[in-house]
Amino acid sequence: MKKVGYFNGEIGPLEEMKIPMTARSVYFGDGVYDAAMIANGVCFDLEDHLDRFYNSLRLLDIRNFDPDREQLKNELLRTAAQAEGDVLLLYWQADRGSWPRQHRYPPEDVKANLLITVTPKKLADIRLPIRLITVEDTRYLHCNVKTLNLIPNIMANQKAAEAGCDEAVFHRGNAVTEGSYSNVSILSGGKLITHPADELILPGISRKHLLELARGLGVECQEREFTLDEMFGADEVFITGSTTLVRRADTIDGRSVGGRDKELFVTLQGAYMDRVRQMTGLDIPYR
Repeated sequence: MKKVGYFNGEIGPLEEMKIPMTARSVYFGDGVYDAAMIANGVCFDLEDHLDRFYNSLRLLDIRNFDPDREQLKNELLRTAAQAEGDVLLLYWQADRGSWPRQHRYPPEDVKANLLITVTPKKLADIRLPIRLITVEDTRYLHCNVKTLNLIPNIMANQKAAEAGCDEAVFHRGNAVTEGSYSNVSILSGGKLITHPADELILPGISRKHLLELARGLGVECQEREFTLDEMFGADEVFITGSTTLVRRADTIDGRSVGGRDKELFVTLQGAYMDRVRQMTGLDIPYR
């Protein structure tokens, strides 16, 4: 099967799978999710994604999720093994269970639902720069929880698409937070600067490892708030994500940005792509 679906133990072609109408994800978005890339049969950074998934469950107070870490991993990999494709997107989510609609939690004996999808993924050419727009960040203060509630992200990304851009950058006043589906960082004066992993951004797995790689190369990293003015004036602006990888921007809101420290950017991008290749065997051109 090219596209595989899973729901509470049942596996089948994605297009044929069904879920209960009373699932909390359907009418409340009451759940959390995560997603990882599989290349050549290897799930990239799965342990990090599982860490974030279980932390999201804890932060959203979903206590009725039964599978332990090893059981969940086995279900994810068992489902992924039935899909076809050199590069796959492994997505999974848990909601608070199936129960008639009410705002309070279902009874304690109601078990959480587990949904998994595995679909072929075409990676973009990361050698090509991307275009960004800025959007006021009107989200709540739980952005560090990878919940199913993504309406502001969806609307911001649609604005980007309608503007002929690839991604939207959220900001609260003059402070940049993150993208609609990615983390946003800048290079300035030889330093890598990115918003701290607090309640205003999702703690990105690619962001985490790029910081580790940069520090290993002796690059000074600052996890701090930075402004729109700093972003527009930065030597380079780039986004990171599990399937976005590491990509540089050349315009924001139609204004040219970056292009003044390509050597450092390519060094960091190359270090990240080397890590991808070492773990999965996937060789992605970046020069």
